[in-house]
Amino acid sequence: MIVHRGLASLAIGSATAVLLVGCTSIQVQPLDRSLSPSLVCIQHNPKVQVADFVDVLQAGFERHRIPTQVFEGDLPASCEFVLTYTALRSWDLATYLSHAELYLDRNGERVASAEYHLRGKGGYSLMKYQGTEQKMTPVIDQLLAQY
Repeated sequence: MIVHRGLASLAIGSATAVLLVGCTSIQVQPLDRSLSPSLVCIQHNPKVQVADFVDVLQAGFERHRIPTQVFEGDLPASCEFVLTYTALRSWDLATYLSHAELYLDRNGERVASAEYHLRGKGGYSLMKYQGTEQKMTPVIDQLLAQY
């Protein structure tokens, strides 16, 4: 009997750990240091409903000493590097960031990318309710790790 209870407790503990840990997937192709952008232009995406997403992007690039400029419409002539993005929210008692993609192009050629994804939309983990900054800071830091 004691063995069965011990195994049951272990199984329940393991299942709980799986639900609470390992829910986040981050995949990054970092920006090569040799490219040295003096400015990154962020193309505004009006479909993104995450209010602070662009602010978090700008702060992340600034933290790595790369200035940014947000633009809408036509690409400004001064923009050699262009960042496009998408960000999706999910809902479970409240909305939260569940997926984001960043694409950095230089003169139309992809030079870096990053993806943040909550597997299973975060499951039962309360970490899914973390803010945009907490979720995207490690993604941006990996994207710009050489800066």
